[in-house]
Amino acid sequence: MRPRPSAPRPRRLAWRKSFATVFLLAVAGALSGCATLASVLSLTQVDFDLESVGRVELAGVDLTRVRGYDDLSTLDALRVGTALARGALPLELTLNVRADNPPDNPEARLVGLDWDLFLEGRRTVGGGLSQAFVLPSGQATRVPVEVRLDLLEFFEGSARDLVNLAAGLAGVGGQPVAIRLDATPTVDTPLGPIRYPRPLSMGTSVGGS
Repeated sequence: MRPRPSAPRPRRLAWRKSFATVFLLAVAGALSGCATLASVLSLTQVDFDLESVGRVELAGVDLTRVRGYDDLSTLDALRVGTALARGALPLELTLNVRADNPPDNPEARLVGLDWDLFLEGRRTVGGGLSQAFVLPSGQATRVPVEVRLDLLEFFEGSARDLVNLAAGLAGVGGQPVAIRLDATPTVDTPLGPIRYPRPLSMGTSVGGS
């Protein structure tokens, strides 16, 4: 009598069940991955705009309430004149960037913002963020960008001309100033940080009122 051959069916059935399980898991993973990818892509739809200019200081003089050179006190004019005599005119200002995250977007986290500042069409200085910002869904978030530069490196003129230029940045007087910020955001996502593929150009004209 010939020995009964071992039936391979249970092994094949087990293999088929394993394959079906792996296949279903792969499909579920792919669908989940598509959903995650769609969520990630939506995060790059956050809108950024240059909202306003905040603090403006020239050689330590607060210009947010100064309409021009003639409004400087004697002490403030002396500070500006002393800085010019030393060959440097430090300008510090805060640019307020508005980040709008649409209602149908998930909450985002802005972890980077590499920027270049242009004044009157002239590139001046660049920088980045010092901290991360949470961008809630359906809300606008103000992101302050701190700028420091030596005005004498990029512009020439008398003390009056330079003060009026800086006062224009404060938006309460001075002369009209074209200001532009080219910025590249980096947003944190479930797949890791995503950097925008190209800089966003945010520009406006301030001052001269």
